[in-house]
Amino acid sequence: MTSIQRQRTSVLLGTQDLTVEDRPVPEVEPGDVLVRVAAVGVCGSDVHYYRHGRIGDFVVEEPLVLGHELSGTITAVGAGVDPARVGERVAVEPQRPCHRCAQCLAGRYNLCPHMRFYATPPVDGAFAEFVTIEAEFAHALPDSVSFEAGALLEPLSVGIAAVRKAGIVPGSSVLIAGAGPIGIICAQAARAFGATRIVVSDLVPERRSRALQYGATEVVDPTVVSVASDIAPVDAFIDASGAPRAVSDGIKAVGPAGAAVLVGLGNSEMTLPVEHIQNLEVTVTGIFRYTGTWPVAIGLVASGQIDLDSLVTGRFGLGEVREALESDTDPESLKSVVYPGGVPA
Repeated sequence: MTSIQRQRTSVLLGTQDLTVEDRPVPEVEPGDVLVRVAAVGVCGSDVHYYRHGRIGDFVVEEPLVLGHELSGTITAVGAGVDPARVGERVAVEPQRPCHRCAQCLAGRYNLCPHMRFYATPPVDGAFAEFVTIEAEFAHALPDSVSFEAGALLEPLSVGIAAVRKAGIVPGSSVLIAGAGPIGIICAQAARAFGATRIVVSDLVPERRSRALQYGATEVVDPTVVSVASDIAPVDAFIDASGAPRAVSDGIKAVGPAGAAVLVGLGNSEMTLPVEHIQNLEVTVTGIFRYTGTWPVAIGLVASGQIDLDSLVTGRFGLGEVREALESDTDPESLKSVVYPGGVPA
């Protein structure tokens, strides 16, 4: 067990109400590891909880620690875990499925009804100096992968899950709506999976320009070009915007027997082009987190096929979580990272 017994933790007390508390370092249960957190990416869900206190049915009703995109170093292990793992650099897959339900046994542990996911009420997340996680969900990082990139393997896992669902294979064409962090990561993942035509749609010129640096072969301003009718049909559509118009138009851009994957957080109900879906046999699906993506993500980053380090545009200490959560208002901001142990020099 680590000799450190107390830790600094950023806590969301209520809507836009943050404080830093002194809390106990969590006990290491059998099968778990204790991780000293090095870097934590700021996700759109963190911002939603901070600004609105809820996402759909998930409501912040008591103090909550945000943050679920993280990496760090194992400092202690529980019973049944190889002690040689102490000192290992890891990226954390921030979820605890039950391993026993029908979904877990079918390999779909992301759909476990008993899931305890970091920073999803009432489960605390990683804006803290230490966290615990099951040993198998602490994935070893090669020395060539930075702690920042290790933290961003979580959103990359979302991108990998999306392109898998979209059926991206060598030679595929894909339309991606939204050039925010997830859209940019989806573009990189699509390229890594072999897509040769990657169209990215976004309202903001700066975001469209950035998409071209990260895998897009063409970009579209949806206020000028009709995504539904003016671009050549694509094999797959991935929505990373959550905008109802983008979803509807994107589905219309999908050719026969193609797929549409909804990733962005949008309205709970939308109007879809049912005739197009039926007549062209378009598969429409969503993704909910991920399963088995970390080994693939680590390999893609370590091999240089995907660049996560350059996505980081803001670095903040534990006492600056508010600034990190509000950094999305800056049009130049792409990905902010919090460093619970202090921002590296």
